Amino acid sequence: MTEVTAALRSEFAPTGTLRVGLNMSNFLLTRTDAATGKPLGVAHDLGQELARRLGLPVQFVPHPNPGALADAANKNIWDVGFLGAEPQRANEIDFTAAYVEIESTYLVPAGSALKHADEVDSKGIRIIVPAKAAYELYLSRTIKNAELIKEAGADASFKRFVDEKFDALAGLKPRLISDQAKLPGSVIVQGSFTAVQQAAGVPKGRANAAKYLSAFIEDVKASGVVAKAIKDNNVVGLTIAAKA
Repeated sequence: MTEVTAALRSEFAPTGTLRVGLNMSNFLLTRTDAATGKPLGVAHDLGQELARRLGLPVQFVPHPNPGALADAANKNIWDVGFLGAEPQRANEIDFTAAYVEIESTYLVPAGSALKHADEVDSKGIRIIVPAKAAYELYLSRTIKNAELIKEAGADASFKRFVDEKFDALAGLKPRLISDQAKLPGSVIVQGSFTAVQQAAGVPKGRANAAKYLSAFIEDVKASGVVAKAIKDNNVVGLTIAAKA
């Protein structure tokens, strides 16, 4: 990897502290410590490892959802962010390759005629999805026939899915498994519509930091650091992404 110099540290962390932005709505990668109120999780552990290698103190900057994290990229709030890599976000953020992937699919109510993810984009079908999630951005680009309704957050989306009798709830498969348990008879369809690529990124204009961060992500995948973080946090439902 590139040598860590004073110039590189300064580019990564203009304030002298590496500010790591976290998306706290992704329960597979982040969580809040009940005792301290501080963020923990796989993304937290990778941010800590990055700061260690750079020789920088670290500050974690939690955001309630990926949209808020992405929107803050040009506001000098964070230096490195961990979130889904989507084309709409690449205008403000230089992303690495993915470090993990998460399958995204649909939950349908009991008795639904929908059996496979490929069948959901049909006329007359109403899909509800958490707004500004990476998979919402994907669906907003690709849905052609169904009606796509966006709601703030996974909890509120599930509530509306049940209360308003939507035809499908879009989400990360591990989350949908927990939702399925709360709605007797509901079914997770076969297949998926995408796999969300969870990556790291820096705000535009930090070319050397972006290059180092990309090499860092490849190294932590290959060396077992990502696998260890997943194991240490007892996470199920993450697939380590292939080498870029």
